[in-house]
Amino acid sequence: MTDTLNALKEAIIVGNAPAAKELTEKALGENLSAKQILDEALIPGMAVVGEKFKNNEYYVPEVLIAARAMYSALDILRPILSKSEVETEGTVVIGTVKGDLHDIGKNLVRMMLEGGGFRVIDLGVDVAPEKFVEAVREHNAQIVAMSALLTTTMPSMKVTIDTLKNAGMREKVKVMVGGAPVTQAWADEIGADGYAPDAASAVDKAKELVRVN
Repeated sequence: MTDTLNALKEAIIVGNAPAAKELTEKALGENLSAKQILDEALIPGMAVVGEKFKNNEYYVPEVLIAARAMYSALDILRPILSKSEVETEGTVVIGTVKGDLHDIGKNLVRMMLEGGGFRVIDLGVDVAPEKFVEAVREHNAQIVAMSALLTTTMPSMKVTIDTLKNAGMREKVKVMVGGAPVTQAWADEIGADGYAPDAASAVDKAKELVRVN
């Protein structure tokens, strides 16, 4: 790995957005490809952030600052990557379920998934089951990721899974669930394919589910 890519990775880990932007431009000036910069600096940098978050060395503010640095680099790379049609880990449709307006957890998962090389379609909050189905169809997604913070909105996860079944799409997509009150037992009960207790684990689980696909 070049010195520039090492420095860029470090800039992301410490959350230095101006440095991340400058180093991305420098790396492109050194004739490094956008894919190489993504694969060797951005994704590994966010992987370190994810590990630190899992180990309670980083908390939500540090993750948000690191994600901001990652996005400042990604904003420069995105037009180049879209032209070269770089293969992603997969497409994830994410949203907070119907009736639930909480989005901090969902946003963290989205950032970590993007940092992990996934294309993410964020439907926002209060997402109806039909909207999840529509987005899976439109974007040919491999994974649906649902979040809930309220116990009263958790049943909407099962309704969404049933709606996917009724639309004949359940076999084509893996379903992940998460959020403060959500457990592995609940995921099993409603027939989800995966559960993640935190944003960093969600990336590991998504990669695992895509490989199963």
